Amino acid sequence: MDVKPPERQKERYTYQDYVKWDGRWELINGVPYNMAPAPSFVYQSIVGEWYVALRAFCREKGCAVVMAPFDVRFDEQADYEQTKHVVQPDISVICDQSKIGSRGCDGPPDLVVEVLSPSTALKDRNEKYKLYEQFGVKEYWIVDPLHRTVEVYGRGEKGYEKRSVFGEGDVLVSFLFADLTVSLAGIFQNIEGEG
Repeated sequence: MDVKPPERQKERYTYQDYVKWDGRWELINGVPYNMAPAPSFVYQSIVGEWYVALRAFCREKGCAVVMAPFDVRFDEQADYEQTKHVVQPDISVICDQSKIGSRGCDGPPDLVVEVLSPSTALKDRNEKYKLYEQFGVKEYWIVDPLHRTVEVYGRGEKGYEKRSVFGEGDVLVSFLFADLTVSLAGIFQNIEGEG
């Protein structure tokens, strides 16, 4: 029987609960986050542009590029069936393909891209930022469709450091993959309005 958990309940959930729920959810520190409503056209267009921009480069590097919905599970003890952390990043780049299984990715992707929307911006900037930092995602890009910017965070000695903010007229340079560059004009072209 499929169930829908009440949001923000004091009880903490695990992956075993998560797989029984209707709809799309994420689970951070055992707290369920409903992924409804469906993303806007602008949001989906930008996610698609990022996927296309990253796919050829990553294939040459032997890395997989995956779009949501695709579960990424994090756990301190590598007990992914009981984990309290299951997210669906907009784009995940996974170079160690042994992490990819029938249920998604177990452990941190190398690069995560999240596109902000009014319903996800705070979660992407706070809960997900901390989760990705804690579990060792090497580079995290936050794409802001409204301001047409991309914030790039990379792992430093004490956690994430903001490496750069790139605008619509810039060419984004990855710090993880030194030879990865992306023209943001191409990403944001034909996009009007906010995500």
